[in-house]
Amino acid sequence: MNRRRFLIAAGAAGLGLAGAAAWRFWPEHGLLNPCLAALPREVADHELVQAAWDGLDPAQVWDCHAHLVGTGDSGSGIWLNPALESMVHPVQFAQRLFFLNAGCAHEAPGRVDQSYIERMHNLLEGMRPGAKLMLFAFDWHHREDGTVDRDSSSFHVPNDYARDIARKYPQYFEWVASIHPYRQDCVEALERAAADGARAIKWLPAAQGMNPASPLCDRFFVTLAKLGLPLITHAGEERAVHGGNTQHFGNPLLLRRALDHGVRAVIAHCGSMGQDRDIDKGENGPYVDSFDLFARLMDDPVYGPKLNGDISAMTQLNRAGPALEAVLAREDWHGRLHNGSDYPLPGVMPLFSVTYMVQLGLIPQSAVPVLTEIRKHNPLLFDFVLKRHLSFKGKRFAPSVFATRSFFEKKKEKK
Repeated sequence: MNRRRFLIAAGAAGLGLAGAAAWRFWPEHGLLNPCLAALPREVADHELVQAAWDGLDPAQVWDCHAHLVGTGDSGSGIWLNPALESMVHPVQFAQRLFFLNAGCAHEAPGRVDQSYIERMHNLLEGMRPGAKLMLFAFDWHHREDGTVDRDSSSFHVPNDYARDIARKYPQYFEWVASIHPYRQDCVEALERAAADGARAIKWLPAAQGMNPASPLCDRFFVTLAKLGLPLITHAGEERAVHGGNTQHFGNPLLLRRALDHGVRAVIAHCGSMGQDRDIDKGENGPYVDSFDLFARLMDDPVYGPKLNGDISAMTQLNRAGPALEAVLAREDWHGRLHNGSDYPLPGVMPLFSVTYMVQLGLIPQSAVPVLTEIRKHNPLLFDFVLKRHLSFKGKRFAPSVFATRSFFEKKKEKK
């Protein structure tokens, strides 16, 4: 196996592409994002694209799950673990290349940060005026004593950078802070983020090393509930971002502690990949699908509207299937589901297959050529149009799933 094929295989494994379905359709759209410019007019005007906006005010369409990626070459403060740039760690090295290519910043030495932002501008201009991305900062991995653990951190995107990008380009972006609850200054950092206009807080427990069920989080949760900021937190298996040996922190059931404090929580990807221990059956309970634990929480009347899910990444090859069908069918959940793209992942070409969507019966064969052409030019629009046309047994996502702005503008109601 030559170096290129080895890196591709390593990156695919690291991104979670496994199983017969994934490999059968991989790589349907090629290996690398071609990073083409604006959509051809006949595609932009296609009825499939126009129909995707039916019933939606673009100004209410805030993509609630988008990552800031870069190298720090602009003075942004972005930091990458050296493992991401070393062939000694081929999976992480290949993942970095895939992500930079997905954001069309891979061939911009010295201006990677800026190229990544410019590409997002271009993609949003291919949407409709008013649609925005909510950009994620990403805090360090922390130890229980509150100190930073750089060795266990995969990367770091400062809150100030996310804030400044959103302030500089308010027509395109909102921002989401990332604050580790073990930090000694977590309360002060939360209050500062809220004052600076953060729309939510982002966690990735499996990579950042926070246990959502730990008493160490209590003062964080009290302040978060008081401020009314939602917590967007990953649950289920995490493969894209590496951290310490804390995969079990992604168990959806661990979020009860936040909910019991009055926090509005959004479980990223609806916990749609991997398995976690069913701790409701004891500390040695059986492992079950993480999505089933997410569903248990969603159906618990105690939590009601405090518990939400985002549907980012659920159309990927490694997630599409029963979980995606379930969220489409559960119309009673739609008022608590929020759309996000997980950008730049829609630009990681091997992660998606519209042919597989056809095989699952979620889109018609007639949609394949248009969706394929859209993705070559605008992966963000591809993600949106695809999800707007998904159908399972006649059930489709309600427009409210995409009109997320009101949820993230909402503050805690006064008692």
